[in-house]
Amino acid sequence: MDAMPLLRSISMFEGLSEEDLAALAETLRERRYPAGAVIFRQGDAGDAMYIVAAGDVNIHLPGEASRRISLKDIGRGEYFGELALFDDKPRSASALATTDAVLLELKRGTLESYLERRPRAALAFLRTMTEYLRRTNALLSARAAKNVDEEFDKTLTWSDRLADSVAELNGSWRFIGFLLLLTALWCAANSYLLLPAPPDPYPYQLFNLALGILVGLQGPLIMMSQNRQARKDRVRAETDFRVNLKNEVNIETLLRELGEFRAEMAARAGAQAAAGGR
Repeated sequence: MDAMPLLRSISMFEGLSEEDLAALAETLRERRYPAGAVIFRQGDAGDAMYIVAAGDVNIHLPGEASRRISLKDIGRGEYFGELALFDDKPRSASALATTDAVLLELKRGTLESYLERRPRAALAFLRTMTEYLRRTNALLSARAAKNVDEEFDKTLTWSDRLADSVAELNGSWRFIGFLLLLTALWCAANSYLLLPAPPDPYPYQLFNLALGILVGLQGPLIMMSQNRQARKDRVRAETDFRVNLKNEVNIETLLRELGEFRAEMAARAGAQAAAGGR
């Protein structure tokens, strides 16, 4: 499999020259996983990153089927497990092949020997990892919860406010009452009983033209407001997802730490009981 197109599309390798990319592509090993196969588990020793050449992979925090927390779905051209290239820490999450997947594996030792032969490529890796860490820090330091209405109101233009006002007015009894009253007054004012030569006699063609123009303008304005409301609903749903995900991760962390604390206390209690028995 030609890995060059995949490597070109990955931000981590964007600073590498074509020669460096070609040399790096030769070091990649192809791995195939059937659907449902576990690529690695949280806590496993990590020494490689993976590039998805085909299929889909789900990154998640382990647990029972109903308690598993999905973090991200990875598709073709994306990568995961890259932190294992730079430290000896255990895997922070689990990876599962949700479909038949073809992965390109880059080992830590392979990368180290590659950088020894091509030291200039190390600077490109450092720049990319620095940007990656900055984005991660910005994401973690930012609050997940935010007032979507306030964020949208900050970006509204006068035309957006006009469209919202028209949509709000058209969906009220005030507009219906105003339109009925205007119609009655217009018909009465243009009747032959009041004026011998009314400017808009029956069948009130001028009034029908004005109503047609009004309806023609209302449609696009209402659609503009509805489209913006749909975008607002999508942002609100995404915000809710981030808040729920953050809460689930925090709760999972607390439960794990509580379990470790209980195990430690039980071990200390057993050790004290054994010492007291002697």
